Amino acid sequence: MSNTVNTINPTTEQIINTYTLLSQQQAEQVIEKSHQTYLQWRLVSVTERAKHLNKLASLFEEQKDAIAKLMTEEMGKVYAQGLQEVELCAGICRYSAEHGPKILADEERDMDGGRAIVSYQPTGVLLGIQPWNFPLYQVIRYSAANIMAGNTTVLKHASNVFGMAEKIETLFKQAGFPEHCFSNLLIDGKTASALIAHKAISGVTFTGSDSTGKEVAEQAGKYVKKTVLELGSNDAFLVLDDADLELAVKTCVTGRMINNGETCVSAKRFVVVESLYDDFKAQVKQQFEAMKMGDPMADGTDLGPMARKDLRDGIHEQVMQSVKAGANIVTGGEIPEQTGFYYPPTLLDNLAPGMPAYDDELFGPVASLIKAKDNNDAMKIANSSRYGLGGGIFSKDEKKAIELAKKHFDTGMININGYGLAQPNLPFGGVKESGYGREHGGFGMREFVNVKSIMIHSS
Repeated sequence: MSNTVNTINPTTEQIINTYTLLSQQQAEQVIEKSHQTYLQWRLVSVTERAKHLNKLASLFEEQKDAIAKLMTEEMGKVYAQGLQEVELCAGICRYSAEHGPKILADEERDMDGGRAIVSYQPTGVLLGIQPWNFPLYQVIRYSAANIMAGNTTVLKHASNVFGMAEKIETLFKQAGFPEHCFSNLLIDGKTASALIAHKAISGVTFTGSDSTGKEVAEQAGKYVKKTVLELGSNDAFLVLDDADLELAVKTCVTGRMINNGETCVSAKRFVVVESLYDDFKAQVKQQFEAMKMGDPMADGTDLGPMARKDLRDGIHEQVMQSVKAGANIVTGGEIPEQTGFYYPPTLLDNLAPGMPAYDDELFGPVASLIKAKDNNDAMKIANSSRYGLGGGIFSKDEKKAIELAKKHFDTGMININGYGLAQPNLPFGGVKESGYGREHGGFGMREFVNVKSIMIHSS
């Protein structure tokens, strides 16, 4: 088995670079160095940690063009969306720096016969196993908060974005963080799984498929190590009978096709009430067919290539399996004859349980259109999924939509009359087979800390 990995530009299908994988022993040596750094970093004041995070945010902004270009080269992201990702990461660092001191501050509490202190202390080295689809954001999402909390982190990034993995480590060093506060491990999945057992690894945060996430959780559970899991989803966007149809169509198209459709928290199932179904279908078809698919570096491109050939072929297979089971292709559904791992905007309807397009996650530019009898049926269809990461509701009655979102929609994040990816000040995460734990909004800063009770008894 080869110990080298090639990164491939999905637009040109040309090799960008070749990387040599670390052996397990080499990776363990990095973890041990990270642990030594942790022993010192945990004693650094939160205000000093915040200074480094603010510097990192500034570096992102200063180098945003180069960072976004690297994303486009390695995984095909539309360049303008790469710039937005860099800006989001700068915002996450600044939020963590500003609010970390308060979130991590000791709390004084009364107790019988004395007083107590609740203290939030770091736990050690965290292993982050991250995917390629948001190659900067996925990493900063967990690392900024946990490094602010006094932990150190080692990263196993997806092999097709190893260039970004190396870039991130360089940026942490340029921001003044100590050596091995953030460390990049060029390793394969098998090695990453083996590293969970290392005594210096205190926890694991994983973003990826639900099948792999379950294996990571099982491995971590053997060693009583905490995990945070952000797994797959097939988010339902509900178009209720009083929805603004034009807004719903525009938002669902944007929410499905952003990042070339390769987004965990995106509009994947369009669940539309019967009274609006035909008009919605016709308008989405028109907008899908009007999208410009092409060079992700070019101005005006709406849709770039998928990140890898196997991913493009995999989603096409899901489409074909669904069609074989009775689904209908409204538009798209054919692999174009051109260089690059492109797949056209595709809309499927006439769907039913048991089809991949109904039950599973379609990680690419394919949307599932499902007809609901009424509003109650729409919510029932949405909640029938084994997933629960994000979702959306379109209704002119905002009060009703909020009530549905709060008490009836079994998912972690809900958009009402709009679409958004992530906000630095709001918790990010899901329920059911979409995982557990939260990131952003300060919640991620307390996921991997020791909530320590110190009881001071009166003499």
